[in-house]
Amino acid sequence: MRLKNDLSRKNLSAAKRKWPTQMNRHQIQTLRLLTQGYQFSVVSGDLLLLESGWYVTHTGLIRLAARRRCRGINVQPIAEFSDSRNGRYVFKAIVYRSRTCQGFVGYGDADPSNVSFLVHGAEMRVAETRAVNRALRKAYGIGICSVEEIGSVAEPNQASPESKKLPPQPTNGNGARTVRDRLCQVIRQHQLDPNLVKAYATDFCSVKTLREATREQVENFVKHLADWAEKDRNALLCQLNSYLGQKEGAA
Repeated sequence: MRLKNDLSRKNLSAAKRKWPTQMNRHQIQTLRLLTQGYQFSVVSGDLLLLESGWYVTHTGLIRLAARRRCRGINVQPIAEFSDSRNGRYVFKAIVYRSRTCQGFVGYGDADPSNVSFLVHGAEMRVAETRAVNRALRKAYGIGICSVEEIGSVAEPNQASPESKKLPPQPTNGNGARTVRDRLCQVIRQHQLDPNLVKAYATDFCSVKTLREATREQVENFVKHLADWAEKDRNALLCQLNSYLGQKEGAA
């Protein structure tokens, strides 16, 4: 009980620092219940507060499964519902909580129309993650959605035209990532809001939309974003939060 109370205090303190304008009595109550019920950690990136709603992350679900000694997860593609030529994939995941558990099933789908433009080209991985997340949420009775199950905060059901401005580049012998892949990695690693990052990118590149930015400008932005996130993530979050009212304008 003492450990849970300590975690509750840490979570509340961290949440107020990360989302000072969104934390109200309802958010605090929900955070307390999520902490006590599942031992999620805000500092570890288990939870995100987006658009006044709590979301669990893939990291948080996997950490929960490890704490609960999950017996195993089986994931497989559903070929009859997938279409690789059009970037559509469907996966089925089964979570086994114990040796005698018959399994909790979850399905995940992804295609260019229901994922963020930042992960276009990675629909197969998104579909697999969504399937695992849904199966884990069923297995452990988690009522809130996972952040990976939504396309993006402000535009979950439409692909952004900016994705066309950054076509995949061929990789060299060292397996260099594309500009988009590097940007996605930074966003996932540091739990950043993709739409706020997009708004900041247009400002950084001095363009009205990312379609007008050159590849060199975008590459410089990605490097700048990664460096700042490593050195002072809190300061970067403050900068991104300044674009909260400009999400739609950046599209």
